[in-house]
Amino acid sequence: MFNFKIFNNIAEDGLKILGDNDFKEVSDNPDGLLLRSFALSKEDFGDNLKCVARAGAGTNNIPIDEATKKGIVVFNTPGANANAVKELVICGMLLSSRGIIDGIEFAKTLDIKDSQGLNKAMEAQKKTFAGNELDGKTLGIIGLGSIGSMLAQAAQTLGMKLIGYDPYISIEGAWRLSREVKKSETMEELLQKSDYVSLHVPLMDETKNLINKSNLKNFKKGARLINLSRGGIVNTTDVIDELETGNLGRFVTDFPTPELIKRSAANNDVVLLPHLGASTKEAEVNCAVMAANQMVNYLRHGTIVNSVNFPRISLSRGTNHRLVIINQNEPGMISKITDSIAACNINIAEMTNKSKDEIAINLIDLECEPSPELIKQLESVEHVLSVRALSI
Repeated sequence: MFNFKIFNNIAEDGLKILGDNDFKEVSDNPDGLLLRSFALSKEDFGDNLKCVARAGAGTNNIPIDEATKKGIVVFNTPGANANAVKELVICGMLLSSRGIIDGIEFAKTLDIKDSQGLNKAMEAQKKTFAGNELDGKTLGIIGLGSIGSMLAQAAQTLGMKLIGYDPYISIEGAWRLSREVKKSETMEELLQKSDYVSLHVPLMDETKNLINKSNLKNFKKGARLINLSRGGIVNTTDVIDELETGNLGRFVTDFPTPELIKRSAANNDVVLLPHLGASTKEAEVNCAVMAANQMVNYLRHGTIVNSVNFPRISLSRGTNHRLVIINQNEPGMISKITDSIAACNINIAEMTNKSKDEIAINLIDLECEPSPELIKQLESVEHVLSVRALSI
């Protein structure tokens, strides 16, 4: 019934969902694209393309504006890799607090044959690897979505005090959040009170260089900064300057840069990871399954959940015949669409319309099968981008 094309390696669990729904993998002109980190261009948007499903949360590798202009729905999978990232943040806090990395490197150098001498050498050096515990320390979480809220729950069990900042928190996010998380009115207030700061916001114009020279001055002396979100959220040059002064204690990030690599080679105040945030088997499966289900539900029913450019929309199937109509969000569009349907002597059983910024989508269940003439008429309506007829 529908065709899809994949980029990157996608977990078999996700591909099985597509196969079970009679979706066929093709190399040209697919209905849907399924990918992870592959950088798409507008040239990848064929005339038949209806949706792009990103098996992951970030969508900066997809030209979203171009997709929206063409009426292509872009999905992501927020929360599917949340547990994997949450666990790595905790690991990052521990690595930045204890002499674990230096201790491991020291242990590799021990070349003492007798156990007495080995124990003596270890006892003599272990004090140089002493650190601090997480219990009783304050964790500041910037961004309280799926990952941020899960991190708060885990940190609470470790005995940490919690403070959060998210001016855009959703109702779902608020429900997930522990009551132990104290709300900060400003990011500066959070920075001043936190021993650890973990970032969990998407990279966009508003968050680029979110952590920079001006607000790094607000950090508690010796605080640890952890960025497993996106590299551009932190100005690494400014972070290195603060590490140099000793005001910032340590920086843990999943996004190495040449400057950070140079710093970590000469100092132990930078911990670099090679983009491991979602690199678990479980996270890859969760993301693939969620992305595949989103593609299936949209292509077969017009249902949209977790789209970055379209509104959330769903409608229980009331009849066997459904129209999915995407249009520019202009006044009077609903009446133009319904008038066209009425002109063909077809009754509407049920419908719903949702809009987001410059785009809108309509799910319309009809009492009989739409004629080719109706489809052609709807496609000719000004500001309509696409019309699909779905029958079950």
